[in-house]
Amino acid sequence: MMNQETIHIRKLTIGYPGKGGTKIVAKDIDATIRSGELTCLLGANGVGKSTLLRTLSAFQPAVGGEIEIMGKKLTDYTDKQLATVIGVVLTEKCSLRNMTVEELVGMGRSPYTGFWGNLSKEDKKTVNDAIALVRIEDLKYRMVHTLSDGERQKVMIAKALAQETPVIFLDEPTAFLDFPSKVEIMQLLHHLSRSTNKTIFLSTHDLELALQIADKIWLMDKANGVTIGTPEDLSIDGCLSNFFSRKGIVFDMETGLF
Repeated sequence: MMNQETIHIRKLTIGYPGKGGTKIVAKDIDATIRSGELTCLLGANGVGKSTLLRTLSAFQPAVGGEIEIMGKKLTDYTDKQLATVIGVVLTEKCSLRNMTVEELVGMGRSPYTGFWGNLSKEDKKTVNDAIALVRIEDLKYRMVHTLSDGERQKVMIAKALAQETPVIFLDEPTAFLDFPSKVEIMQLLHHLSRSTNKTIFLSTHDLELALQIADKIWLMDKANGVTIGTPEDLSIDGCLSNFFSRKGIVFDMETGLF
């Protein structure tokens, strides 16, 4: 089934505990995220992108409203079930030593094999398929700590693919990368959303890239909360111009550049 609605968000309010009670970051978010699409969450630092991602991936509770994934409330999943529904790729550089790429991607199978899990023949095939999807066959036997940042990010994406979840969330997947690697990772994620029909949702600072590559944009700012649309919609209705004009940056609607 192509492009089904995998995530439903209703009247969602997000925030985090602060001095003197919960600090609300955004409220009344209504949205749908579909499979087979790449959705990018854009916003300034400190606007709450991480809070939103953490809430969607059940690392922290919503303040109000509800999130439904694959037709079931997020709060009704056990941790074990969630590990087969949501794969998460975080920004932190992993400092693993003495582990090969193949072994790290194999850790994506742990929801199915348990902690000491020995990989079955099927598991190994899934791992190899994930490695092939990300086109890193040549890195398979390399030690993870010898990889470049771009290569390591591909390995983390392959690990998420090996987890075989319908949904993958990525927090700033291009943060440490040089420009060619940023482009490559974004194009890879776009390609994967199409070829695997997964729901891929990521936060990013790479605005122009997101506008060129994403199917849907979530624009998050303190004034308006979250605005959602295709890059074209947001360019045409002035959301992008308004979003950046405060910073003295002009968005050229003809070229789609700043």
